[in-house]
Amino acid sequence: MAENVEVKKTPSKKIEDKPVPNKDVDREKIDKLLEEKKLKTAPKKKEVKTEKTQAKTKTTPAKKKTEEKPKDKKEVKETPKTNKKAEPKVEPVTEKEKPKKTKETKEEEEEEPPKEIEKEEYKAKKKPKFSKEQKERFKLRKQIKKRTPNFLREEWFRYKRIPKNWRRPDGISSKMRINLKYRPSKVRVGFRGPKDVRGLHSSGFEEVIVHNVNDLDAIDPNKQAARIGSSVGTKKRMDIEKKAEELDVRILNM
Repeated sequence: MAENVEVKKTPSKKIEDKPVPNKDVDREKIDKLLEEKKLKTAPKKKEVKTEKTQAKTKTTPAKKKTEEKPKDKKEVKETPKTNKKAEPKVEPVTEKEKPKKTKETKEEEEEEPPKEIEKEEYKAKKKPKFSKEQKERFKLRKQIKKRTPNFLREEWFRYKRIPKNWRRPDGISSKMRINLKYRPSKVRVGFRGPKDVRGLHSSGFEEVIVHNVNDLDAIDPNKQAARIGSSVGTKKRMDIEKKAEELDVRILNM
């Protein structure tokens, strides 16, 4: 039994002699290795220029300029002397020749008038001769015409088959005939213009329908104007136009 006890004690001594691992020391080594790798792989940061570094850069080139200027001046003075003597005649000749050509071309263009300007002058259309009273009444007719409504047929908005041309409402149950509110206005005497100027063309002439050249002789050119009939052909229209120019008669549909 004594032998067995001794055998058991020996392994316990060996275990106590082994060094215990230090976790803190191992972590420090690992951190150092990681930092070294980061420094190798990380890109180099650009140097940020501070106020002191900028001031140094500004001051250093100024010294060089002051040192280099007197050296360059001597060289510059020597070189242009040779160039000015050789090339003074060539430059002004080219400058004087160019403006002469441009001035000559401009003068020629101004002298030649463009062909588009040589067109016939615009002739205003003939107007009727009114007395002072007729002129005032014609102006009054224009004012009345502006405020007159467009007279439309009853219930033109309701059915597509009903046209917009005017017809007097005559139904027994027609609200427009009775002149109820919010119904459209009817044709009445109050919308008329002055009697002297009634029925004239918007230009002020009285219209006269013409079918032949001979019909122009009966027209008064100061008060009346010709309107060629729809059944007249182109040949007769040309003849009527020529005769109207001779008689100074205005044609309304040419």
